[in-house]
Amino acid sequence: MPRSTLTRDQIVRTAVDLLDDEGLDGLNMRALGRRLGVAPTAVYWHVKDKDALMLLAGDEVWDEIDLPDPDREGWRPAATRLATGLHAMCGRHPWLVQALGSYVLHGPRKARYDDRCLAVFEAAGFADDDADRAAAAVFTYVLGNAVGASATASLTRRLARGGADPRRALEDATAEAAAVARTFPRLRRRVDSPAAARYNAGPDQAFAYGLDALLDGIEAGLSGAPAAAS
Repeated sequence: MPRSTLTRDQIVRTAVDLLDDEGLDGLNMRALGRRLGVAPTAVYWHVKDKDALMLLAGDEVWDEIDLPDPDREGWRPAATRLATGLHAMCGRHPWLVQALGSYVLHGPRKARYDDRCLAVFEAAGFADDDADRAAAAVFTYVLGNAVGASATASLTRRLARGGADPRRALEDATAEAAAVARTFPRLRRRVDSPAAARYNAGPDQAFAYGLDALLDGIEAGLSGAPAAAS
């Protein structure tokens, strides 16, 4: 691809694809150039360095999240949709959670999402400071739930690069962790329980349960009533 026909949008979308496939460690200008069919130097005409590229790629994926209208849907359904949309997006791009701890990421797409989150909690009746706290609580909850998938994706790539069978290695590690857990009475009761099997088989249900509980607490704070038991 001639340098003159290469665009920043092409570079950013290809960077996102590369990050999805190879993770943070796999993103560099040489690998990106190979995917684009250009010399690495051609990329530098559009993006000055890897930090600038990460800034663009990290903002690009926020456009994938639908932004509901709280006035039309109600604040709680809108808050749920925003949180589940973010959770799904992080699942598609597990490198993003790691990047948030390694790079300074910002941009108009993320700002648009953040602004809509604040609009949702303002629609619920929160003043500015409380809307900030509510939005931050939900955001932190979602990212905390996304860490597991992000870590698993990173570990799987590292094991594969080292020549190991990632699935077998993870199964062995899980069995070892379960053996340690069985030496503690409360953990022992849970390791082989039907509830544990359901939790491991349905992480999205566990996410939805926790999100409902969190929104119950936020709603109770708005009304001044104690949170409903779930």
